[in-house]
Amino acid sequence: MLPEFLNKFRTELEKYKRETIKINAIPLSENESTAITESKFLGKPYLPKNTDYPKDQHGNPMILWAQINFNEFPRFENYPVSGILQFYASANNWYETNDYKILFHDDLAQESQNDFSFLTENLYEESPIYKEHRLNFSKHTEYGSSEDHRFSIKFEGNDFWEFRETLSPEEQEKIDKIIDGSGHRIGGYAYFTQGDPRDYNDKKEDMLLLQIDTDEEIMFGDSGIANLFIHPKDLDNKQFDKAWFYWDCC
Repeated sequence: MLPEFLNKFRTELEKYKRETIKINAIPLSENESTAITESKFLGKPYLPKNTDYPKDQHGNPMILWAQINFNEFPRFENYPVSGILQFYASANNWYETNDYKILFHDDLAQESQNDFSFLTENLYEESPIYKEHRLNFSKHTEYGSSEDHRFSIKFEGNDFWEFRETLSPEEQEKIDKIIDGSGHRIGGYAYFTQGDPRDYNDKKEDMLLLQIDTDEEIMFGDSGIANLFIHPKDLDNKQFDKAWFYWDCC
């Protein structure tokens, strides 16, 4: 529901209305771990025995940055209702943005691997995700993101940030809840610190597949943010290997 001070912009804002899945990432203590099929940041993956563990361009094991089990997920248009999506990145060269791998496991009945002794502590020394996290999901409605290229509304001639400066602290808090884009999320609007890369490449139709933001146990560069994007047709066809990775920081 839009707050009253935005009523005069209601018709225009309704055009930008979208749903998103927000992710509550809960850091685990050293003696805790997630189940093998559970949604997580870091941790051990679900990997069928007939699937090779992902390796980087130098032949070294990648690390699991994110695992999303869609069986734990709210029903969300265009997204799978089951299966596991995984995002792996190079332990040492993740910042190059071209050394990563995305896997999707449709059949979770297959026997999984259980020996990950090769994932030694040194592999995680440069990880921007410091601890394993358990993930919870909730569906929300939003009306835009100040940095997403698809959001271009003008508030009586002002852009979002100019308009926000005219508001009271209470109004700023309210508008930040519906026009934001930051945080860990799937679908909906995205957030950036340096600008939306889709605004200057040929991927303007691509959707946000996953966003991992900086928080108390995650840091991309200097308070940065990481994104996976995918074309709607590839999402419909579950061709997640066609998704692409981007990150930026302050």
